[in-house]
Amino acid sequence: MIWLDTLIQGLLVGGVYALAAVGLALAFGVMRLVNMAHGDVMVTAAYVAFALMGHAFGLMPAMLTAILVMAAAGYGLQRLMLNRTLGADPLPSLLVTFGLSMVVQNVLLLIWTADSRKLSPGPIGEASLTLAPGLQVGVLPLITFALAVIGLVGLQQVFDRTRIGRILRAVSNDPEIAGGMGIDNRHIYALAIALAFGFAALAGLFLAMRSGFSPQAGSGYLILAFEVVVIGGLGRFEGALIGGMILGLAQALAARIDPQWQLLGGHVVFLAVLLVRPNGLFSRGARG
Repeated sequence: MIWLDTLIQGLLVGGVYALAAVGLALAFGVMRLVNMAHGDVMVTAAYVAFALMGHAFGLMPAMLTAILVMAAAGYGLQRLMLNRTLGADPLPSLLVTFGLSMVVQNVLLLIWTADSRKLSPGPIGEASLTLAPGLQVGVLPLITFALAVIGLVGLQQVFDRTRIGRILRAVSNDPEIAGGMGIDNRHIYALAIALAFGFAALAGLFLAMRSGFSPQAGSGYLILAFEVVVIGGLGRFEGALIGGMILGLAQALAARIDPQWQLLGGHVVFLAVLLVRPNGLFSRGARG
C-alpha cells in the first residue's frame, strides 16, 4: 500500500510539473524563444498572490489576479523587448531573458528578503479522499492534476481546431509567409508569451502552496520545466503531461528509497530519455 501511495502521489505532482513546462514549450515552439526567466515568472506570480492575500484578498481572487498580471506582463515584455531579440540566432533572446531573470530575482530579494514563504490553501489543503483502507489522496493535488489535464488538452484543442491556433502554427512554421499574408507576427508572439506566462503563473501558485517559495526558487523551477519538456518532447502539449508524470513518478520513487535521492531520481530519468530519445518521447515538430 505504501508503494501504491507513492505511485499516486508521484503521478499527481506530475500535473504541476506539466503546467510548469507547457509555457516553456509554447514559447520555444512558437518563436524559438528559450526563456531563462521562466522559473522567475512562476515565483513572481506566487509573490503577487502572497501580497494580495496580505491585503484581504481571498485565495481564488488572488490567484486569478496573479495569473492575469503575469499574462499582461508577458504580453508587454514581448512587445517592448523580446520581439527585438528574435531571429535565426537564439543567443540574443537567451542572454536577454537570463539578464531579466537576474533582475527579477534581485528585485524580489530587495522587497521580500531571502526568507522562504508559502501560500496557504486554507481548509482544502488539509482535505483528503479515502480510496482504500490506509490509502488517502489530498483534494488539492487532485484539483491540481485535473486542472493540468483540462488545461493541456484544451490548449492542444485550441492549436488544432481554432483560428488563433492555426495562426500560431503558421507563424511558428514560417513567420515571413505569415507576415506576407497580413498576420501581425509581433502581436501573435505577444499573445503566445502571454499564454505561456499565464500557465507558468498557475504552476507557480500550486507549487507555492505545495512546497513554499523564495526569490531564488526560480532556477530550480526552470530546471524542472526543462526536464519535462525534454522528456515529453515538443510535438504535443499532452506530451508535457506525460513528461511531468514521468518526472514526478521518478522523484517519488527515489524519495521512497531515500529522501535525499528525490531530485537525483528525476535527473537520472531525464538523462536516460535524453540518451535514448534526444527529441523527447512525443516530439512531432515545433507546434508546442
